[in-house]
Amino acid sequence: MRLKHPDMRPTGPPVRLRFDGREIEALPGETIAAALAAADIVAVRQAPSGAPRGPFCGMGVCFDCLVVVDGVPNTRACVTWVREGMDVARQDGLVPAAGAQ
Repeated sequence: MRLKHPDMRPTGPPVRLRFDGREIEALPGETIAAALAAADIVAVRQAPSGAPRGPFCGMGVCFDCLVVVDGVPNTRACVTWVREGMDVARQDGLVPAAGAQ
């Protein structure tokens, strides 16, 4: 996650992405989860029960931070690097993989 301190300065220009239609400013080289957390967004999907879910393990092992990135579901926000113009959306539940039965 991103450290916030008044003496810390970004190393490059910000990267802009959208999360559920809201523009988020990220730092180059950080993950979607870090950028969202820095924007005070921690619930990135809903469990089938309706409970909010967000980053838990931070290393791509669990599936609590799954989001839809540029139309692709089941993307782990904690290990996916931000890039300019990406469109990220909340994901409700787990989306079955294409071709899964």
